[in-house]
Amino acid sequence: MKFFSTNRKSPSVSFKDGVIKSLPVDNGLYYPETIPDIRSYYGTTAPSLPELGYEVMAPFAKMDIPTGRLHEIVEGTLSFDIPLVPVSDRIQVLELFHGPTYAFKDVGARFLARCLGYFNEQSDQEVTILVATSGDTGGAVASGFYQVEGVEVVILYPSGKVSDLQEKQLTTLGHNITAYEIDGNFDDCQALVKKAFLDKELNKKLRLSSANSINIARWIPQSIYYGWAHLQAAKPQPSVFAVPSGNYGNLAAGMLAKKMGAPLGRFIASSNANDVVPRYLASASYDPTPTIATYSNAMDVGKPSNFPRMLELYDQDHGAMIKDVQGFSLGDEETLQAMEDGLGQDDYLLDPHGAIGYAALATLLAEGEHGVFLETAHPCKFADVIRKIKSDYELPDFTQDLMEKRKQATAIEANYDVFKELLLK
Repeated sequence: MKFFSTNRKSPSVSFKDGVIKSLPVDNGLYYPETIPDIRSYYGTTAPSLPELGYEVMAPFAKMDIPTGRLHEIVEGTLSFDIPLVPVSDRIQVLELFHGPTYAFKDVGARFLARCLGYFNEQSDQEVTILVATSGDTGGAVASGFYQVEGVEVVILYPSGKVSDLQEKQLTTLGHNITAYEIDGNFDDCQALVKKAFLDKELNKKLRLSSANSINIARWIPQSIYYGWAHLQAAKPQPSVFAVPSGNYGNLAAGMLAKKMGAPLGRFIASSNANDVVPRYLASASYDPTPTIATYSNAMDVGKPSNFPRMLELYDQDHGAMIKDVQGFSLGDEETLQAMEDGLGQDDYLLDPHGAIGYAALATLLAEGEHGVFLETAHPCKFADVIRKIKSDYELPDFTQDLMEKRKQATAIEANYDVFKELLLK
C-alpha cells in the first residue's frame, strides 16, 4: 500500500515512511492510494475487537509489518473494552473512554506508538514526536509513548485551555515526555508543529514525526470502532452516527470505515461554536475562523487539519459529501442543556463533547431512524463543566493518584524561533 499527498506535489510513500514522516513536504496529508474493501468480513460470526482491528489495518500495514507482529500491535492497542450502550429507545452510545487516559484517542495513540516502536528496532536514530493538543491527544500520546525506546515526545498545549485532569495527564510523566505550555490557542500550537515539519534545517538535525491525527497510524485505526459498533448493535441497526468533532480525524475515520465496506448509515458532524465544517456542509464554502474557547475544549479548533481527507474521501465533491454527512453545532448553554437532558431524561452522564453528539441525534433523527453518538471522553476529564449541571460531582477514585502528581511543563510564547531553539537543545 502506498500513500500520496492530498496536495499531490510530494512523492508517494510506504506505510512505514508515512508513519515516520507524518507530513508530506508539500504540507498535504498522506492518504491511501487505494481503499480496501472488507465488506465481506462483516458477515462473519462474532469476531473479537482485535480480530476486526487486524482485518482493518492489515491492507494498509502488512507490507511493512509482519503478520505476527501486526497481530501483537493490534492486540496491544485494543486491550480494553469499547462497549455500545443503550441510552434511549432510539439512541445508543459508543463509549470510547475505557482506555488508560479515558479518551477515544487511546486507540490511535497506542497503535502509533507500537508501530514506531517496531520501526525503531530497525534503526539506531532517535525519533522526536511533535504533537499539538487541544486536550485529550496530549494525554493519550504521553501514555502511549511513555518510555518507548528511541522516542522523545514533545507536546504543545494552549495555556488555560485544557482541563486540570487533561493537563496532569500530559505534564506529569517526565522521562521521555516534554510538555510546552503555549501562550495561545490550539491553532497556534498546531501551527508551530506544522512549521517544524516544513523546516529543512530542523529536519536535517532531528528525525521528526507527529502523533496528531495527521499521522496515518493515528487516523486509520479510529475506523475500527465504527465497524465494531455495527457488530455490537441489536436490530434495528443504527442508521446515523453523530461524531463530536474538532480536528475531524475521528469523523474522517468513520467515513473511511464506510468506504471500506462497514455497513454504516449517514454521519452528523457535531461541533461546538468552532463550526467551520458544518458551515461548509451548509454552504459549500470553507471559511476557517479564529478558535473560540468553549466548554467542549477538545473540539476548539478553528482550522481542522483533517478536512482535506474528508474532501478526498468524496473526490472534492460537496454534493456527494452532503448525501452522507450533515452538520450540527451547539453553543455552551445549549451544551449544558443537553447534559441536563441526558442526565434527567435518560439517566446518562454526558461529557460536554458527547453531549453535542447526543443533542445532534435528539434533534436530527428522522422517523424510523436509530442513532449512535460517540462519547469521546470520560466525564471526569471535564469536572468543572460537569459541576455546572451536577454540583455534587466528585472525581472517581481512579483519578486521585494522577491529580496529586507534580506538573512538569515549560511556559513559552507562540513564537517559532523560540520553539525551534528549544527543540535543538
